Amino acid sequence: MLTAEQVMTSQKATMETLFGLTNKAFEGVEKLVELNLQASKAALAETANQTQALMSVKDAQELLAMQAGLMQPLAEKSAAYSRHLYDIATSTSAEISKAFEGQATEAQAKFMGLVDGAAKNAPAGSETAMAVMKSAVSAANNAFESVQKAVKQATDMAEANFTAVSNTAVNAVKAPVAKKRS
Repeated sequence: MLTAEQVMTSQKATMETLFGLTNKAFEGVEKLVELNLQASKAALAETANQTQALMSVKDAQELLAMQAGLMQPLAEKSAAYSRHLYDIATSTSAEISKAFEGQATEAQAKFMGLVDGAAKNAPAGSETAMAVMKSAVSAANNAFESVQKAVKQATDMAEANFTAVSNTAVNAVKAPVAKKRS
């Protein structure tokens, strides 16, 4: 049976975890805002430079060459922005998952302690029921660990796919630009 002190300690730990997770989420939002501000400033400066360059164009050939030269950097910057965005999302998610996993592990350990305590104080003849309960808890823990591993593998695969798609997109733009320059 839980004492009032154990309940209060558990509630305090839950609140600390909640505030910690909220801070992690806000850190992620701050990083997104910072990334978007940097991207906006860079786009504004680049637009000013391109406008100046367009105003100095003397003929259609030079205009076409300038337009072709703008496509590759635009694709690379878009891919870089997407990578930064993805990095922020995955790092924030990883930090939150790590905190959640730590709490889940601690909760599992406490629950197992309660089960062990109940088993020690169980009346005679209930050994079979307690063994079944321990087995069920153990199976649930194993299932939880398997899910965590599967989520990690899926995340790693998604990250590899995202990188491959980004690189393919940048390379796809590079090829026509290189042909036009030749």
